[in-house]
Amino acid sequence: MWLIHRDTDGQGPNRIPLPPQLREALVRWYVGEGSFHDEQAGITLVQNARIGHRWIACSCLGADKRPPILTPAFLSEAETYYLRRLTSEKRPEHRPECPFFRDQVTNRITEVRSHNTPTDPPAGFFEVLRPAPEKLAQRPEEDSHDDRTRNASTPRLARLLWRLMDTAGSNSVPPLGAGPDWSIKEGFAAIMRAAGKIEIAPGIELARALWTHARPLEANVVYATLRSLAPNWPKAHAPQGFVLLYAPAVQGHEIHVPDGLPVHIANRVQSPSIRGNRISGPFLVLVVAGEYPEAHGYAPLRAYAQPIYNGRLFVPVESDFERKVLKRILETQRMLRGSGIDLAIGKPLFDTMTPDGPCRPDFVLEGRSRVTGELRTIVVEAMGFDTDEYHAAKAITHPRMRHMGELLSLTPADIEDDAAPVRIAAALAL
Repeated sequence: MWLIHRDTDGQGPNRIPLPPQLREALVRWYVGEGSFHDEQAGITLVQNARIGHRWIACSCLGADKRPPILTPAFLSEAETYYLRRLTSEKRPEHRPECPFFRDQVTNRITEVRSHNTPTDPPAGFFEVLRPAPEKLAQRPEEDSHDDRTRNASTPRLARLLWRLMDTAGSNSVPPLGAGPDWSIKEGFAAIMRAAGKIEIAPGIELARALWTHARPLEANVVYATLRSLAPNWPKAHAPQGFVLLYAPAVQGHEIHVPDGLPVHIANRVQSPSIRGNRISGPFLVLVVAGEYPEAHGYAPLRAYAQPIYNGRLFVPVESDFERKVLKRILETQRMLRGSGIDLAIGKPLFDTMTPDGPCRPDFVLEGRSRVTGELRTIVVEAMGFDTDEYHAAKAITHPRMRHMGELLSLTPADIEDDAAPVRIAAALAL
């Protein structure tokens, strides 16, 4: 097998042979019989071929004949790379006994997250990119945790961003007067403090390779830092850095920042979408920068855009309706403050296990009376959709949420007028 330039017939002199060990790992992954390490090798090879504008030519017909061709493809919903066969009357077909004669086994691609599968924090180091495929084709010195086994529809980059925001406390709002003033400066400062507690690789803190402005990308500071760190980067880990940007909007491969030109990413920027409904900005966008294949140096390769409440309060939201619900909750917080009640607001980013199974409420509110000291917790669900599928899912998770507190469901009709904070306050019953 060879790597070839895209849009060629695969017979030119510039094709690059795949090492036998890598080809064997690729075949095992393709037919669904590979180990986790075979899958790592296959996905990384396909990812690099896609970014490097290469195709893969099969050698099953012999070295002198025009080869059958496989193209690297990407399924964005599952953040999964795979190989697609190019078939037409003008293209040669694989030999019937060739493992690439049939389409790839894609069980993982078609996996759908069930309500019995918790969204756990990502295991291991704060890393997305893998070492070169030639290395991954061999058994690593240490066992790796396969965190792609579950949550196929949730990109790892998204869950890493959630982990960072959770560690920084970005997903919680303390009672008024109990925390720092809301500002974009304080929001990023909290994230940088959290980055000092997380490692990208053994001995390398995330804070050493994390930036919160587009300027280090434009000035090549990110790439210079990675080049300086690369010689001492731990074995079996790929050098990579991260840039966290505040963005009013994202579109295609571009991140639109407030004070400069759009930041271009090699792959399409991913963002949450619920049944095809796009969510408006602003966003916190986590960009991973790493080495381009074919010795093109370092570049921003992938990005995930998480919608947030606004530029002063980095609380994540999952829909435009949820952003409106949070606005009403913040109004409730101010209203209760004058009544002697402190309200803390939490936005869970990962599932909580209950006796009936996992669940992840939209918001968890904890009220405390400054007069009596009484505490009360309620769970708020933003019921922004009206489909059978949506209500069936909620029918499963709502009983689980009741283990965490009294359940309050809010529909668009519940928050459309100024009486919404009174409804939320009444549910606390303090």
